[in-house]
Amino acid sequence: MTEEKASFRQTVKGLPQSFWIANVMEIIERMAWYGFYSLSSIYICDAVSDGGLGLSSSDRGIIQGVVTFLIYLFPFVTGALGDRYGYKKMLLIAYIILAPSYLLLGMAGTMSTFFVVFLCVAVGASIFKPLVVGTIGRVSNEKNGSLAFGIFYMMVNIGGFIGPLFASFIRSQGWNYVFIVSAIWITLNIPILLLFYKEPPREDESSRAKPLKQVMNEMFEVIGNGRFFITVLVTFILFVLGCKWFPIQHVALAALAWIMINLFVDGVFWTTGIQKCRMRVGHVRFLLFLLLLSSFWIAYNQLFITLPLYIKDSIDSTPVMNAIMSFGNAIGMDTSSDGFLAKTFLDVKTGGLKPEHFINVNAFCIILFQVLVSILNARIKPLISIMVGIFLTGVSFVLIGNAPSAWFIIVGVAAFSFGEMMASPRAKEYTAHAVAPREKMGMYMGYYMWSNAIGSLFGGILSGALYKQIAQEMHDPTLMWYVFAGISVVCCVLIYLYHITVGRKIEQERHASEG
Repeated sequence: MTEEKASFRQTVKGLPQSFWIANVMEIIERMAWYGFYSLSSIYICDAVSDGGLGLSSSDRGIIQGVVTFLIYLFPFVTGALGDRYGYKKMLLIAYIILAPSYLLLGMAGTMSTFFVVFLCVAVGASIFKPLVVGTIGRVSNEKNGSLAFGIFYMMVNIGGFIGPLFASFIRSQGWNYVFIVSAIWITLNIPILLLFYKEPPREDESSRAKPLKQVMNEMFEVIGNGRFFITVLVTFILFVLGCKWFPIQHVALAALAWIMINLFVDGVFWTTGIQKCRMRVGHVRFLLFLLLLSSFWIAYNQLFITLPLYIKDSIDSTPVMNAIMSFGNAIGMDTSSDGFLAKTFLDVKTGGLKPEHFINVNAFCIILFQVLVSILNARIKPLISIMVGIFLTGVSFVLIGNAPSAWFIIVGVAAFSFGEMMASPRAKEYTAHAVAPREKMGMYMGYYMWSNAIGSLFGGILSGALYKQIAQEMHDPTLMWYVFAGISVVCCVLIYLYHITVGRKIEQERHASEG
């Protein structure tokens, strides 16, 4: 027992300064991002007279979907730039982009200007994200890697918990202060970077920098040729632009028609023997799993972009707020309208709890229980853990959609959090060990984030379209949550079918090669 504790202490002490500095910068960057993003749905849809943008739910979904899509899409390029020019230089560029962009977000008064500035935030965040993760990877090793990334994941959620709390308090002074504070958080990272961050070591000179041409060639190896890439890209563009003016079901039909036309043309090329012009798909097994996993991220994003509006428009949260004020009064806190509790938690328009605090239950649960869940989860096969976790997210949406009171929203978010803790870490593990080719694992794991990118894009579009068409126009938000729950359940079934038809074959091939 004593040896284990000493070993743990030695492992923690063995982590270098750059590891801890990277974690501090991650906390601060997450405070800036989640401080704004947890409030973004309300801000974008709030009336101009209340300080918001006054946009429709469908516009909101397009903005949130496209921006988060790019945040997860760009790291395969920005990570390569970090390898070439150095992490410290690229992190500084990220902060120089992010700080003024957050500030300008609060000044943008139209959809177009807000969207353009938000894209700048996406560029800065997509530079920061792979470099801070890369720092953790470079300064850790096989002996301390599990602990290092466990600490890092906890720091992500600490920042994700503190940021919305602070932003919620400050937005009682006005929406513009939320953006000012996010800019200040990012600015604080600049002296930390310049004074304390040290460029992480490289394993050898050969790992120094991949030329961008090589990065692009690897991308086409994973995805496929130019025709396939264009087919997919146009499909995404149809959804993004189409949902601005047309019902999502009409857009889906148009996208399906585009895909069918390309398949027909491909058939013509095949029958005429013109092979060079045909679509070539890259690593089919890998892309298929990412596509299936993206349906989980579609559902996942609803917690952050749909739930705040649902609570604001459909849930009476005064019982929860009254309980908070009663507890504060019992321990001697100031419960007046000018006190800390009221400024932080009270929604003055409804008299209830501000919606962002319900979402914050997610980060709170992960901080408290992720280590325990990971220990128990290690006894379960990755695929089973993924499916149970995704199923739990579906159950949580049913709870949220049928919530008779605000307390059930908290229960639903907690259930969602446990599902996330089971599914998200093991999905990456399953991808690494059962899907990606072993000899190219590093390269393929770099594209794992694309499942988040696709899920973020369609999660945002579906959120905006379904909230407008079902929750607002049909006045049936419960049905909307059933749709999202259905996506989770279908995702479970498809991943299981993938495993029995593709996954087991991969396992047999690996056992044969090892034997």
